[in-house]
Amino acid sequence: MRKALNTAAVAALTLCAGIGGASAWEPTKTVEIVVAAGAGGASDQMARMLQSAIQKHNLMKAPVVVSLKGGASGAEALMYMKGSAGEADKVMIAYSLIYQLPLSAKIPFNWRDLTPVNVMAFDQFILWDNAESPYKTVKEFVDAAKKSPTPFKFGGTGSKREDQILMVGLEKQTGAKFSYLPYKSGGEAATQLVGKHIDANVNNPSENLEVWRAGQVRALCVFDSERISYTAKVTDKQSWHDVPTCKEEGVDVQYKMLRAMFLPGKATPEQVKFYEDMFRKVSETPEYKDYMEKQALKPVYMTGKEMMDFLEQDDKANADLMKSAGFVAK
Repeated sequence: MRKALNTAAVAALTLCAGIGGASAWEPTKTVEIVVAAGAGGASDQMARMLQSAIQKHNLMKAPVVVSLKGGASGAEALMYMKGSAGEADKVMIAYSLIYQLPLSAKIPFNWRDLTPVNVMAFDQFILWDNAESPYKTVKEFVDAAKKSPTPFKFGGTGSKREDQILMVGLEKQTGAKFSYLPYKSGGEAATQLVGKHIDANVNNPSENLEVWRAGQVRALCVFDSERISYTAKVTDKQSWHDVPTCKEEGVDVQYKMLRAMFLPGKATPEQVKFYEDMFRKVSETPEYKDYMEKQALKPVYMTGKEMMDFLEQDDKANADLMKSAGFVAK
């Protein structure tokens, strides 16, 4: 009798565990990874990596697609996510746009309208010029810009965002004057630099990676307090770590940008937990680790209160930069 009761108890526990496992939330419809930029930029590249890793390692049963919504400088994606409250089959790769665009364009959006999931990486930014230009150092570039009868042309993604903020920082630090040309993505800005339609851009490493490797552009300095850590050669002569900081070159302008995942508003704790766990598994895949190094991203993983505290601090820091650059709409 005792043996029969024990067997029944084990069976009951097993059944309960099975029911609990079956009731854990998971998306049943195709999941969109929403990108607030055009094709070829850093967010698009990261979305493709996430899509590939999720599918290759069977981290989710539902299909995954990448949805590019870069219209209106990314406002299309923000408003799309805001209007999708309660729909947990959409997840956006967020970056500094979530703070800056509502200030510069006065769109009715706040990142708190969405549901934070996790921070996956930080982007650094590099000052690039064309490899055929005669300016091989920051000093040579700045001196030439000061002497030029017309402002040097800078290209970047969107308007009144991180790329243009960095350009304004360079102007304030050096006294040189530049003109800014906004493009739909970092990939487009890279193409314009290779074609000599602009004199420089401040793309992050991933956006200029292929043209740097091909010897078409030159990395002058990185906008951070320390060099990029990766030491493997990317070009025939240089690793990311070989690129000096702008501070080393006499220009103390620094900026790091988050790469974070957000669900629409009104996501349940179970839905957030599913995506937290899935993206943590992604961060442990060879594809993710390889991508981090090739794109020279700083890997990080933040969720919950740690992420919320960071978002509040990062929001304030970006608002201060926007005000300093005069980019806040009145």
